[in-house]
Amino acid sequence: MRYIFFLSVIFCVLSGCSKSEVVNEEQVASISAIKLAPKKYESGGADKNLDDSSTQIEQKIIKQASLRFETNDLEETYKQIQTAVKQSQGKIQSDSEGKDYGTLYRNITIRVPSQNFDNFINTISKGVSYFERKEITAEDVTEQYIDLTTRLKNKRKLEERYFQILQKATKISEILEIEKQISIIREEIEAKEGQLKYLESRVSESTVTIEFYKNLPEQESVQLSYGSKVWTAIKSGFFSLSSFFISIISIWPFIIIFCVLAYFIRKRIKRKKP
Repeated sequence: MRYIFFLSVIFCVLSGCSKSEVVNEEQVASISAIKLAPKKYESGGADKNLDDSSTQIEQKIIKQASLRFETNDLEETYKQIQTAVKQSQGKIQSDSEGKDYGTLYRNITIRVPSQNFDNFINTISKGVSYFERKEITAEDVTEQYIDLTTRLKNKRKLEERYFQILQKATKISEILEIEKQISIIREEIEAKEGQLKYLESRVSESTVTIEFYKNLPEQESVQLSYGSKVWTAIKSGFFSLSSFFISIISIWPFIIIFCVLAYFIRKRIKRKKP
């Protein structure tokens, strides 16, 4: 009986030690999970296999075009471009016009849905006999899109993991540290969401820059140039006269002193005369 009792005591002691070791291992695992969680989820390249659906994303292409040509009628060409923009469901982003020596020109920047890009370019090209510049580019950003999408998913999974750890945390120091990490991750998520939206907007809408101009007759060009020079001279003379009056006003005390001195000097000279 003594041997049985002794063995039972030893068994209880050993079982108590094993339980305490298990508890300590769980605490260490929870603390290490807080420290190692960012390393596990933040690497976008290592965890791309977490979701194979990213490989099913369709090709993302950014299309852009820059056109320049001569026309005989600026207003008529502008109306044709407006009609093409409406047919393609696009919108005019910027519109400017001006005059160089002997040339009237107009620059228009248009945003067109990418699916209507080719039809829009063909419609604009129909009335043009010759393009001085016709540049069309197509940039494939599929890999960049997949990388952003994958990193965003990993950040969201990391945030969810931190929320799970936060629910189990008991110490105030651990809670504050976890909340700090969650705040940092949330900022990174919002930044990547903004980058993704900007990339999607560039893919969904193509940018087309159109510059068309009209050459003026030589006589009309000279007249316009001469008239602009005359108007510039008039404005310059007016500004010079204004500056002169302003300068006189700024020295009015000296003018008064000079006039007073001149008066007394003249009066004294008159007294000395016989």
